[in-house]
Amino acid sequence: MLNTARFLLLFTILYNVAEGTIAVWSGVVAGSFALVFFGADSCIEVAAASLVLWRVGIKDGEYAEAVEQRVVRFIGWTFIALSTAIVLQSAWALSERSGAEESLVGIGLALASVILMPLIAVWKLRIASQGNLQSLAIEAKESLACAILSLTLLIGLVANAALGWWWLDAVTALLLVPWLLREGLGGIRKTGPSDQLELCTCRCCWFGLKTRRPARSAT
Repeated sequence: MLNTARFLLLFTILYNVAEGTIAVWSGVVAGSFALVFFGADSCIEVAAASLVLWRVGIKDGEYAEAVEQRVVRFIGWTFIALSTAIVLQSAWALSERSGAEESLVGIGLALASVILMPLIAVWKLRIASQGNLQSLAIEAKESLACAILSLTLLIGLVANAALGWWWLDAVTALLLVPWLLREGLGGIRKTGPSDQLELCTCRCCWFGLKTRRPARSAT
């Protein structure tokens, strides 16, 4: 189980490093701010996945619990950072009337992320549920958030090229902010075992996207 978690995290790190490098370079060459932002966003996912990879390598115990809490809190802050970046980028795009510029590289990267990252995220959530790894669960949600951002970029690129709807990428990205803030604040506020949520990957829990308080035993 832990080996699978390590594999998924390593894949996430390597994929996002490659994606971010290609996106930033292509964005600079094409003069596409949206593509540069898309690539820079990968740095947040790399940081979160790297910390969880470190956490997974620590054996259970008091130190592991302390590290788990710190990692969850850190990833919570990365959600806040991602939310802030989306608001600033969207505000700039709307004020400048600048949409996602047509780019074959951008479309290819976004399409790859839309296909791969939701599968990786659900796989991580299943592993997190089996091992009760809160840090892996919240990092998986960040992977899903990046996939949704990829979808907004893809929709924006196509809509701007085909219909001239330059505003669509920014508006759809802003719709994601409330969920990102909720997940981020939830991670930051977790301070101990009493704040831990029960992880479940059944369909009723949306395959791990929803969490719930563990049932208290009768006294």
